[in-house]
Amino acid sequence: MTKMINLKPFREFVQSESLGGSILIICVVISLIIANSPLAGAFENLLGIELGVDTDTFHLRYPVLLWVNDGLMAVLFLLVGLEIKRELVEGELSSFKKAALPIFAALGGVVAPATIYFLLNSGTHTAAGWGIPMATDIAFAIAIITMLGSKAPASLKIFLAALAIVDDLMAILVIAIFYSSELHYTYLLYAGGIFAVLLALNRLGVKSLAAYLIPGAFIWYFIHHSGVHATIAGVLTAFAIPTTPNAQESPLEKLEHMLMKPVNYVIMPVFALSNTNITFEAGMVEGLTTTLGMGIILGLVVGKPLGISLFSWLTVKLGISSMPSQAGWAHIVGVGMLGGIGFTMSVFIALLSFPGEHTILSEAKFSILTGSILSGILGYAMLSRVSKKSAP
Repeated sequence: MTKMINLKPFREFVQSESLGGSILIICVVISLIIANSPLAGAFENLLGIELGVDTDTFHLRYPVLLWVNDGLMAVLFLLVGLEIKRELVEGELSSFKKAALPIFAALGGVVAPATIYFLLNSGTHTAAGWGIPMATDIAFAIAIITMLGSKAPASLKIFLAALAIVDDLMAILVIAIFYSSELHYTYLLYAGGIFAVLLALNRLGVKSLAAYLIPGAFIWYFIHHSGVHATIAGVLTAFAIPTTPNAQESPLEKLEHMLMKPVNYVIMPVFALSNTNITFEAGMVEGLTTTLGMGIILGLVVGKPLGISLFSWLTVKLGISSMPSQAGWAHIVGVGMLGGIGFTMSVFIALLSFPGEHTILSEAKFSILTGSILSGILGYAMLSRVSKKSAP
């Protein structure tokens, strides 16, 4: 008997991401308006307010902005980790044949932009930002391909979603390896010990979400103090939560459904609102032509579609995988262009690349915004054009 694939999680994922992308756009606009209005100073002060507790043994008092970037973003990474694990167990990454195309496409979409940026910025003070153009913003990319409706084959939407999930996994690895500060191994051992307990709970068949999430909060605390970026705690916790390879709702899928709306409708918009506050200044447009600006823009607009298309072509030609049904190479190029919408993750990596460097960060954010908008417009236009050509 042919095994039925449960498409409900994917449908909910696409619907949630597409609306979340629309809300993100609104928050980006609001943030830009605030940053260029008399409210700019008050907004900066709001983000600088310190919250939490700080004692001799427990240090957890930080500005609002850090709570957003390290705390709320850990919840986003928890959801991303859940999505990756589900796809590995029962979805588009569950077999090598199915996973090969999005995996190799995502690899190309990471290598090409990073190479372009590195070639332009090697030996300069902005060289550390090579990871910025690597990331794909799932919410924006899915939102745009969903706007195309029936013009884009369903298989193409699944391919983009799987590609973006693998892309996120690669971004997580890059952050963990290259964008962490000095390591404190005692805290890492504490976090590792708790993670081992969570894996043991999984093996014992414990299904209570609280049994994973409460220790997961402690993993976040210890990783935050270890020097590794705290968002990695979300991924580790997600990988320990049990799931099943069938249509029966597992603890992982239950948590995934619980988190989708809060993440897409609250956490990512709050991140965008807090981190897109770019004050337009004289010379900022000229900053787009610096090695930093060109590295980011060319990485997103040229590197992403080039890497995704080239690696996809090689994977198919070598017989490792096959094309998505009803999709041609022009569709793959269009998806590659949408992959250049780096926004949320690119801004996040920019914050890790240039901590405390306000001027460079502003240039990087403006370049990310420019490159992402261009990628979105080009991707939408490309896929619309291909659809018209293939229409009867």
